Amino acid sequence: MELLASIETKNLQDWDLVQIINGEEIMSPSPISRHQIILSELNDIFKAFAKKNKLGKILISPLDVIFEEGINRVQPDLIYISDENKGIIKDWIRGVPDLLVEVVSKGSFYIDTVDKKEIYQKYGVKEYWIVFPEYDTIEVFSLENDGYKIFSKGTDDEIVKSKLLEGLEVKVSDITA
Repeated sequence: MELLASIETKNLQDWDLVQIINGEEIMSPSPISRHQIILSELNDIFKAFAKKNKLGKILISPLDVIFEEGINRVQPDLIYISDENKGIIKDWIRGVPDLLVEVVSKGSFYIDTVDKKEIYQKYGVKEYWIVFPEYDTIEVFSLENDGYKIFSKGTDDEIVKSKLLEGLEVKVSDITA
């Protein structure tokens, strides 16, 4: 009973799937199982790579990334933060992660491929991966001087690579099958 009494008096995490995109609140439904399976596979690959190479932290949604309070507060599917940048890890992520991944669903297509891509570019996210489960395709964008440029793209049994995390390769069918 002591634990229950203790829990009742503490502020527990309140799950909230609301994102703020360019000042507008957007509520998304929870992801479907295929989305979560793909995210889990990517998490395993990224986490193993980051741990093996002692590079930083891999985090998954739901977790807010706050670029600008009240203006842009998003929940990317996968977040990579380098050890050099780990000071942005607080109650939520307050600052600019090094790499973000979005697994696109029908309801998030425009938000992930246009709105969030523009936001991530604006705030200086070095690399952005977009996974299209319906097309078994992954696009990897790298931030250059004048914006995002496609660095790697693959479908089915092709391999995509990270520019930021040199040596990280993902066979598309390994995560979308």
